Amino acid sequence: MPARIPIRQAIAAALTATTATLLLGACGDQTATGQNSGGPQAGGARSDAPLFAKLPKKYQDAGVIKVGTDAAYAPMEFIENGKIVGVDPDIADALGKQLGVKFVFTSGTFDSLITSLNSGRQDIVMSSMTDTKARQDGLDDKGQKTGNGVDFVDYFVAGSVVYVQKGNPHHIKSIADLCGKKAVVQRGTTFENVVKTQSKACEAAGKPAVQIEAFPTDAEAQTRLKAGGAAAGVNDYPVALDLSLKADGGNAFEIVGDQIEAGPFGIAVDKKNSGLRDALKEAVDAIIEDGSYKAALEKWNAEGGAIPAAKINGGS
Repeated sequence: MPARIPIRQAIAAALTATTATLLLGACGDQTATGQNSGGPQAGGARSDAPLFAKLPKKYQDAGVIKVGTDAAYAPMEFIENGKIVGVDPDIADALGKQLGVKFVFTSGTFDSLITSLNSGRQDIVMSSMTDTKARQDGLDDKGQKTGNGVDFVDYFVAGSVVYVQKGNPHHIKSIADLCGKKAVVQRGTTFENVVKTQSKACEAAGKPAVQIEAFPTDAEAQTRLKAGGAAAGVNDYPVALDLSLKADGGNAFEIVGDQIEAGPFGIAVDKKNSGLRDALKEAVDAIIEDGSYKAALEKWNAEGGAIPAAKINGGS
């Protein structure tokens, strides 16, 4: 996992996505629930797009890049009026204009996304996925080999953070206060590993371990915390901030403590697909340069996670 690093600039307030929509957006494995708007239809690739020639012929011919996501992470990706919207779909729209193809999003459970990529059901994963060395190498949280791993094209930065019920009834001030308490997370996420690391630190200090309750979807974890079934939850900072501002009109949750282990979000690509990976990197750099990347982040008040340039496998 990444070492602790200084906190990045906090994402600005007042995110536009509603938590009610997020909670309704929990999805089963690989069930098509929506896609971003704009761009060409299948078979309607735009050969005059600036970076069309950089794409492997497979995608030039199809006119489509299939994207796996877990659309339950407002403001990053969530379902609204039957469509997947948010920061990632808007960035994908901008990438599509550079590459001349359409990015079609399909929602599934987070811990199944890399499997869907390696099996060929999806071409990429774009789902607020932290670029880590373990994911690059195909390792689980115990260091055991589970697959071939993936390459990442890094496009955003965020950390994990602790959030609690409004009023903080368990008096949690930081992640260190979770020793002996129940914490909810989504299974298979970087922030689940953050809590596991903290639990080990509790035990090393002679304190009770964190009681970790992991759910298939983030919406289930939020519901459990809101009902009082846990002392705290841990989530990506943009998502937790959205919850604190929007859930029950801002009366359901609040953030405590600082961001933890801020690191890059990456577009995951199969390691055998280096041509697509390199085209995506060029496209991310192009939308940073032309301003459409900044516009996508500002639309969702997420500019605090902006990066100056794309990287391949920049996570640690």
